[in-house]
Amino acid sequence: MTTCNRRSTVHPNDPSLRSFIPVDPSSDFPIQNLPYGVFSANGLAPRVGVAIGAYVLDLWALAQECRIDVVEPGVFAEPSLNAFMALGPDVWSKTRARISELLRHDNPELRDNTQLRDRALVPMTDARLHLPFQVAGYTDFYSSKEHATNVGVMFRGKDNALQPNWLHMPIGYNGRASTVVVSGTKVRRPRGQLKPPTADVPSFSPCKRLDFELEMGVVVGQPSQMGEMLTEAQAEAMIFGFVLLNDWSARDIQQWEYVPLGPFQAKAFATSIGPWVVTREALEPFRVHGPEQDPKPLPYLQQRNAQNYDLELDVALRAPGTSAEQTLCRTNFKYMYWSSVQQLMHHASSGCAMNVGDLLGSGTISGPGKDQRGSLLEISWNGTEPVELAGGIKRSFLEDGDSLVMRGWCQGDGYRVGFGAVEGTITPAE
Repeated sequence: MTTCNRRSTVHPNDPSLRSFIPVDPSSDFPIQNLPYGVFSANGLAPRVGVAIGAYVLDLWALAQECRIDVVEPGVFAEPSLNAFMALGPDVWSKTRARISELLRHDNPELRDNTQLRDRALVPMTDARLHLPFQVAGYTDFYSSKEHATNVGVMFRGKDNALQPNWLHMPIGYNGRASTVVVSGTKVRRPRGQLKPPTADVPSFSPCKRLDFELEMGVVVGQPSQMGEMLTEAQAEAMIFGFVLLNDWSARDIQQWEYVPLGPFQAKAFATSIGPWVVTREALEPFRVHGPEQDPKPLPYLQQRNAQNYDLELDVALRAPGTSAEQTLCRTNFKYMYWSSVQQLMHHASSGCAMNVGDLLGSGTISGPGKDQRGSLLEISWNGTEPVELAGGIKRSFLEDGDSLVMRGWCQGDGYRVGFGAVEGTITPAE
């Protein structure tokens, strides 16, 4: 492929970098981030873009002009990131570096090309954001020790909070890729079999204990072969990036169905993800070691590198008839006991093939503090301690009309690498 651009030696994560596009220090999308998404605007079909400040950078428009010559332009004309992700980590890194170079304040190539700049920079307010990738498969894990302990204490007592296998492997289940939806999609209250302790037989009716689960989603960008295991380095290299994820949960449906095989319809009705995929490379400066694992994992799950991230998270609720959001919890991704890399290594350990576009949910992210619980099940302690919000609003579980908003970001020196938001509003069951 013909090379028609100069190349910079400045790393895209350099905290001193500035874009010619003004970016507020509180913005989630500085030049050090450059998350990928899929958008449509100006009557054109959905295509690949990158968030920068208050704009979406149209990669297809740039590639057509030979401004991004790392890949064929058609990759960015796709309505999903899958074709781009399939090209592998080397292409991911080179493409991000080239985009960073084009957006630098001291590079006139795009800055001074008024015609191209006007075509390639789309205001966020004019763009519609779509599901960023085609979800090949969806697996949800249960990897926060604090969350698992809280739930265990509620249902089994303090002395039997964690099941014997929990400290030895990441626990997960296979969910439904068909109902993974992008932020802003309304979520209909699910229906299912309910059997409260006082009933002799179950009934079929709308869920009465609807909940959120604050999670991060891992986006798998490279496949693995059926029958093969993954090393730590291989698993890490397969991760394209991360998204905010809300795994909506029907607690009363789950309570009746989960024995003996685990969650099914209680989780199958909707999983919301954010529109922006923040790359693993952009999160590199924020790596931290996770909690000490005791007992030591079996050899195939052991990791040498820091695989957790110092990533702040918060959840807010907007009740019907109100305009203000009210915070429900604040926590951090760094608390996860089992890392995303360990989840991926374990997933493939039986010989399970992983595909481009697979989505791995982290499981509910809770921290050690009471205000760091990542679900209403924990916050209201299974409904026994309703949350009291301003204006006389109380919540044990979600009500029709409630909007849930999750945000996440890593704080750098004078900038933040953020994910935007993932939002969903509950509509009544039919």
